[in-house]
Amino acid sequence: MSENSQPPPFGPATGIGSLPGGNAREAAKTVTGSFEDFPHLPELPARGPGADMIGRTAGMLVELYARVEPSGWRIGDHPGRDTRRARSWLGEDLDALEEFTQGYEGPLKVQAVGPWTLATALELRNGEAALSDPGACRDLAASLAEGLRVHLAEVRRRVPGARLVLQLDEPSLTAVLRGQVRSASGYRTHRAVDRQIVEATLRDVVGVHDGGPVVVHSCAPDVPFALLRRSGAAAVSFDFSLLTERDDEAIGEAVESGTRLFAGVVPGTDGPLSDPGGSVMGVRTLWRRLGLRPGLLPEAVTITPACGLAGASPEYARTAYAHCVRAARSLADNPE
Repeated sequence: MSENSQPPPFGPATGIGSLPGGNAREAAKTVTGSFEDFPHLPELPARGPGADMIGRTAGMLVELYARVEPSGWRIGDHPGRDTRRARSWLGEDLDALEEFTQGYEGPLKVQAVGPWTLATALELRNGEAALSDPGACRDLAASLAEGLRVHLAEVRRRVPGARLVLQLDEPSLTAVLRGQVRSASGYRTHRAVDRQIVEATLRDVVGVHDGGPVVVHSCAPDVPFALLRRSGAAAVSFDFSLLTERDDEAIGEAVESGTRLFAGVVPGTDGPLSDPGGSVMGVRTLWRRLGLRPGLLPEAVTITPACGLAGASPEYARTAYAHCVRAARSLADNPE
C-alpha cells in the first residue's frame, strides 16, 4: 500500500459495529470523533428487534422478509412491522452518519451479517434454521447480495467522498463448517456444510462490493483464515485473545498474501485497560514468532475492540475507542 500513490483502503484503528444506548446522533458523533481516519456505521441493538445485527441485515434482504417470533427471526412472505422497523432504524443511523461525515474523504466501514451466520439465525416456516435447507441457503445468499448492493449504493450517495469497506459478520462460520449448529429441538446438530460451498457462497457475496475491500469478522475461536482469504476477503477481523499457535501458519500466509488483520485487542465489556503499548504487546510477539518484518506491522494491522461494544457502558465504549487509536499509534511508532 505504501509503495504506490493509492490511498490506503483501511485506517489504523476502528470499531467492530455495535455500541450501547439508543441515540443515533450520539453514536455517530462518538464514532466519527474517535476514528477520524476510519469511522464506521454504528449499530445500536439496545433499541430492540430490528436494531440487532440479525434484524438489521434481515431488513436489507431483497424479496425475502423476516418477522420476530418467540424463537427468533423467521422468514415470511411479505414485509411486516418488524421489517419496517429495521429499515427505519437503519435510515435513522444513516441520517446521523451523513450529518457527521460531511466532506469526509477516507475509508468508511459498514457492517452486515454474512450469509452463513444469517442462515443459522433465520428460521424457515417449520422453525428450523435456513441452514438445514441448501436451497434456502442459496436464496438467502442471493437476496443478501442484492440487498448489500442497494445498501452500499445508498451509503455512497450519502457520503460521496468515502471509500467504502464492507464488513461481513460471520461468528457462526466455524460452527457451520464443523456441523456444530444445533437444530430447533436442541437434540441434534445440522450437518456440516461442504467447505467448497461455504467458500463459493462467501465469494459471491464478497463480490458485490465491486473492487472495494471486504473484511470478514468473527469473534469465535478457530477463524478459518485460509478459507476467508480464498473467498476474496481483503481483511480478517478477530478476537486476538482467542488465537493459539495453531493459527500461526494461516496468519503468516494471510499477511504475506496481503490480507490485513483487524486485531481485536481491546476487551468488549467494561474492565481495566492496560497502557496502549501493553494492549498491542501480543501483536508484536506474534510478529516476532512469525518472523515478519516489524516495519510491516502498521501496514498490515488495524486495531479494534475484540467484538462489538453493545454490552459495555457508554463511558467504557468511548474509552475503548480512544484506547484503540492510541494502541494503533503505539504500534506504528514502535513496531519493535
